[in-house]
Amino acid sequence: MTKKQKNLLLRVIVAAVFFVPLYLISEGIVPVSLPKWALLALFLVPYLTVGYDILRKALLGIRNRRVFDECFLMTVATVGAIALGEYGEGVAVMLLYQVGELFQGVAVGRSRRNIAELMDIRPDYANIENDEGQLERVDPDEVETDSIIVVQPGEKIPIDGVIVEGSSALNTSALTGESKPVDVGVDDAVMSGSINLSGLLRIRTTAEFDESTASKILELVENAASRKSKSENFISKFARVYTPFVCFAALALAVLPPLFTMVTGLGMAGYDGVGALWREWVLRACTFLVISCPCAVVISIPLSFFAGLGGASGQGILIKGSNYLETLSQVRTVAFDKTGTITKGSFEVTAVHHNPIDARKVLEYAALAECHSSHPISQSLRRAYGEKIDQARVSEVQEISGHGILAVVDGANVAVGNEKLMNRAGVAFLHCHHEGTIIHVAVDGEYAGHIVISDELKDHARQAMDALKRAGIEKTVMLTGDAESVARRVAQDVGLTEYRAELLPQDKVACVEALLKDCGGGKKLAFVGDGINDAPVLSRADIGIAMGALGSDAAIEAADIVLMDDDPLKIAKAIRISRKCLGIVKQNIAFALIVKAACLVLGALGLANMWVAIVADVGVMILAVLNAIRCLFVKKL
Repeated sequence: MTKKQKNLLLRVIVAAVFFVPLYLISEGIVPVSLPKWALLALFLVPYLTVGYDILRKALLGIRNRRVFDECFLMTVATVGAIALGEYGEGVAVMLLYQVGELFQGVAVGRSRRNIAELMDIRPDYANIENDEGQLERVDPDEVETDSIIVVQPGEKIPIDGVIVEGSSALNTSALTGESKPVDVGVDDAVMSGSINLSGLLRIRTTAEFDESTASKILELVENAASRKSKSENFISKFARVYTPFVCFAALALAVLPPLFTMVTGLGMAGYDGVGALWREWVLRACTFLVISCPCAVVISIPLSFFAGLGGASGQGILIKGSNYLETLSQVRTVAFDKTGTITKGSFEVTAVHHNPIDARKVLEYAALAECHSSHPISQSLRRAYGEKIDQARVSEVQEISGHGILAVVDGANVAVGNEKLMNRAGVAFLHCHHEGTIIHVAVDGEYAGHIVISDELKDHARQAMDALKRAGIEKTVMLTGDAESVARRVAQDVGLTEYRAELLPQDKVACVEALLKDCGGGKKLAFVGDGINDAPVLSRADIGIAMGALGSDAAIEAADIVLMDDDPLKIAKAIRISRKCLGIVKQNIAFALIVKAACLVLGALGLANMWVAIVADVGVMILAVLNAIRCLFVKKL
């Protein structure tokens, strides 16, 4: 509980201690006789104790020409009730309204817990060794790329990097939602924000502090609140129209019926004079104002979305705004990239075929030609070659998108790529009937053989597709630049409904455009990818989902949702979280408006007193807030 909430709790307790005996006296339950002025003075003590901040906000709103809000409604209603001699009801309204505010504040604090825990991943320092070999703490902002930092057991990793010495287990739960420690050793990439649990690690940094995973996550979370959903925007607009309307309606209720009664004389016999007539209708107007206060809707809707974002973040699913959470609930088609999304992206060379020259030489040519590329296939070629790459041996590198690479290696013209590249180079090649990605190699216009590279499916790929179907996803489509045979095998193995193969980056955008046209009736399309070439497609889809915090910066920047690990099962979970959140939002809107409408009618007819108004306002708000908190509990979805 915050200091502000503790202060409000203390004020509520003090006011309640004063209010209860005073109310019993005012109602004649306790036989104590007090003059009316003394009773009013005593009731003002709890009223001002608990409500002075509401009165102050109402006055500031009037001064700043932002009159119509819940503070103004509460002030007019309670001051009106007290002025009419209903001291107990006036103070009770303010007291219970503040109880509702306290309850709402605690609920918001709880929903912020996951976000606050996530913020705790920000490291405070980095350890570097000075000239004497002693560890020195420095600001992480001061550490440059390719520096060596030391992380001791129990410390957070401050900057993304690669381990150069040591082994340990890392706690990545704040990043991925996965509680099981991850074992790491030399050459393993590690994320900032992870906690080193055991051994001493020396890490070569691969990014600056501002570009590290922890900083990116915090930036995403901090910006999420500014992106409001359609429901939140609707509620804001609704409140701006609704509140002035009920104020003028209450004014009309206070003035028009008594004037009509006085002019016509109809019903006048039911009142003990003109004063009683006006008192009755002004009191009804005050009751009307309390009932009409839109707290339940205005508070619970943003709280539901905030709780949904917090619950998702605790599961390693970062949603950049409640507008994306709302759109995600409408997704019925999910399109996937293949490499790094459905498959692990850990390519391994499994064979070299139809090579008139030594297989080792074919690998050497391919590894050198691909030495400047960061693509997983290029990395697998370099790993298979296994020797240090001398980039001075390579010149005139030309990358042809969707085809491969042309380069001069040791003075020879080398072409490394797919069948399209061989056709473009005019090289007669041999087809391969093995499963996997086929890399053809030509040297000085002569075919030198092809390399077979295989990629494994992710552990949960098949279960992820089954989970999506259970979540109501109607179509799952894979878009890949791989060969038809590879795409067909992967689609069959994981249970995709459709696939498109041999696509260039621009072809993927065209496919997503076509899929978007097929989506009708408010249905949305999500695209899941992790590579640089996925960024345009992630931006074009209704919802872009980036797989893994270690995916490309461009993909994470373009995506609307970032999954902090590579588990495709999280996609279905994110969809279920969004639908639960939207369901709760709709429940709160319907419940609040129905109860409010019924009580407003009863209040206008004089069938509901101030105590019913309190239940309609504070009671509905508390129930709506309790319902909204359910958005936090998403672990078992």
